[in-house]
Amino acid sequence: MTVVDLFAGPGGWSHALSVFGVRDIGLEWDAWACKTRSAAGQLTIQTDVAMYPVQPFIGRTRGFIASPPCQAWSMAGKRLGLVDQPLVHQAVADLASGHDTRATLLAACHDERSLLTAEPMRYLHALNSVGDPEWVVMEEVPDVLPLWRQYAAILRTWGFSTWTGIINAADYGVPQTRKRAILLASRTRTAVPPPPTHAKTAEPESLFGRGRARWVSMAEALGWGATDRPVPTVCADGGPGGGPEPFPSGSCKTLTDARARGTWTPHPDAERVRPSRRESSGWAARPAGDRPADAPAPTFSTDEHRWSWSLRSNNQSNATVRRADEPAGTLFFGSRANECTWVAETASGVPDDVQRVAPAPIKITAREAGVLQSFPADYPWRGNKGQTFSQIGNAVPPRLAAHLLAPHLNKPFNPDDFTLAA
Repeated sequence: MTVVDLFAGPGGWSHALSVFGVRDIGLEWDAWACKTRSAAGQLTIQTDVAMYPVQPFIGRTRGFIASPPCQAWSMAGKRLGLVDQPLVHQAVADLASGHDTRATLLAACHDERSLLTAEPMRYLHALNSVGDPEWVVMEEVPDVLPLWRQYAAILRTWGFSTWTGIINAADYGVPQTRKRAILLASRTRTAVPPPPTHAKTAEPESLFGRGRARWVSMAEALGWGATDRPVPTVCADGGPGGGPEPFPSGSCKTLTDARARGTWTPHPDAERVRPSRRESSGWAARPAGDRPADAPAPTFSTDEHRWSWSLRSNNQSNATVRRADEPAGTLFFGSRANECTWVAETASGVPDDVQRVAPAPIKITAREAGVLQSFPADYPWRGNKGQTFSQIGNAVPPRLAAHLLAPHLNKPFNPDDFTLAA
């Protein structure tokens, strides 16, 4: 018995399953996603899901997973899937009754990818003929929820308990407020969503047990320190104490690299820190008359000399901008992947006689983006920058996947299995 994973991508579901000691067979057409899966040791069939026969899986499938491509439905695209939605509903109904009308309906679709969300029903109908699978988990963007409800209604007539709804990945420890439409179905247990483990604001302990933890911030996930304002101190030449910019030219390309090289330090509290007084530090020196020449350098409060870093999703005026002490917004990477950047702002309350020049925006790296999607920091991404970012943006966050899968596998969820930054 195996787990079949349609539109398996670079392995979000597969990585979660591997943590539980379970292997799936992933069906995926994208060559670079398949290379990533292979490097991660995952079983993969490179194929077009819409053309692959179901017969090899009949009588052998315990679990069924599907995350159809979201481009036709996503707010980041033209959303022609919404226009095609009646055709997709018709395809699901037809496939559930054993009638394959995909070719006719596809010809009428405005986006050929729209009909891929009906493809799981072709597999489910064939598998149900022998009482498979035992459980089903499906995921898509929120606008697909009405379609998942149609699936649920059909699965209930086949003996499944079902649940559909919208969940936020941040509520399950993913450092990203990624909302997704979920379908859960089971022949052996009541289908219910896993209880959230995190909340926007940390909850106190009560008579009913421990409250939910605060959402995981980008800074925590990337190993920058869990702080209210986890931002770098201005440094020079890879050492502490001032300099023209946090990342001296040619030495560091990213915030994470800079931390690894010791060129910036996140402050875990609001202690007062003594900065350099060199004029090259990016701080304009105060007039010499302000203090004796032999006096020690003055100390400034943390808010007076720290940069506040945020992640900006793109260059558009309506781009999502989140501070590093918050979860990221929904990550999606298409033609604007190069526009997703870390941007610095000066802290509030800076005295008038202190001048600072914020560093230029820093492009997010694939490693950072993968961690914010809850993949391990050393996940073996394959392909060039565009190919890698496309895989990451389309992937299911493994930590969310694990929460959804654990009840069906009768396995406990251990958060220590999903550490992020190395």
